[in-house]
Amino acid sequence: MRRARRGSGAVTLRDIAKLAGVAHITASRAVNSPDQVSEEVRTKVRDAIARTGYVPNLLAGGLASRRSRLVAAVVPTISGPVFLHTINALTESLAEHGYQLMLGQSGYAGDREDALLDAIIGRRPDGIVLTGIMHSPEGRRRLASSGIPVVETWDLTPTPIDMLVGFSQSEVGRRVAEFFHARGRRRLAIVVGDDERARRRLAAYRARAAELGLDEVSVATVPAPTTIRSGRAVLAKWLDEKAGVDAVFCSSDLLALGVLAEAHARGVSIPEQLAIVGFGDLEFAADVHPALSSVQVNGAAIGRQAARFIVDRAEDRPIGERVVDVGTSIIERAST
Repeated sequence: MRRARRGSGAVTLRDIAKLAGVAHITASRAVNSPDQVSEEVRTKVRDAIARTGYVPNLLAGGLASRRSRLVAAVVPTISGPVFLHTINALTESLAEHGYQLMLGQSGYAGDREDALLDAIIGRRPDGIVLTGIMHSPEGRRRLASSGIPVVETWDLTPTPIDMLVGFSQSEVGRRVAEFFHARGRRRLAIVVGDDERARRRLAAYRARAAELGLDEVSVATVPAPTTIRSGRAVLAKWLDEKAGVDAVFCSSDLLALGVLAEAHARGVSIPEQLAIVGFGDLEFAADVHPALSSVQVNGAAIGRQAARFIVDRAEDRPIGERVVDVGTSIIERAST
């Protein structure tokens, strides 16, 4: 097809109609309402689209229905594996209902989230899925006034912006402290990333340890996203300082793997001298030696429920309970 280039030079639906030898309105129906035209017309239009690489303008087509069939999700990072099960389940569950997922990365500091939300809201997706409940006041106002269904995840609060599916970060901290205490550990420590959710786990862990009459908890904070190297460095420092800890809770399995590696390198016996619990129960946790105890989060259930919330709201179905607590479990293995 040869034609005069104008504007952006993009192929338009009028070009497709001309190439297929049909009227513009017929080509439009073949793209947007294919059941309204014959198979012969659909074939001609499909062939023209295949030859030109044309992509329909779904935003323009969706103005009448006000449906984009796009859902935007915001996660702190795509470099760490902890959110992957949620993202995969969200993607697959949305696709089953004809929706596609767009993914944005906000970072752990939160200073990029407002700009990202402005860009997302302006594009009017059919839903927004957020990680966590800590947003700026301005961000909360924009989300609440947008009219777009919003699902917050990986956290818990009785006052979500709209809908929520997650678990209590504080409850995780309390339960791990009780877990160590029940196994006779008395010199507790914790390594946490410097993100808000991990800090709430830390606060609850320390508070519960104090309630149980344990010694002051040794604390190390490292940059998020957390790494194996950070875990190694923290344990090396504690061993050099003879901190005498006998149980370490790590705010990620990667940190726990680093602590485990440094313990091996220093000849520290696991779990006889040091017990280790991670967070996330990633796939490698069961395969390292000794196998790593970890707090298991059902990330796939979070993704599926978030998708269900969005699709039900977009299709005007009743929601029922707007806050879903998926809970967590401590999976005990050889490291404790």
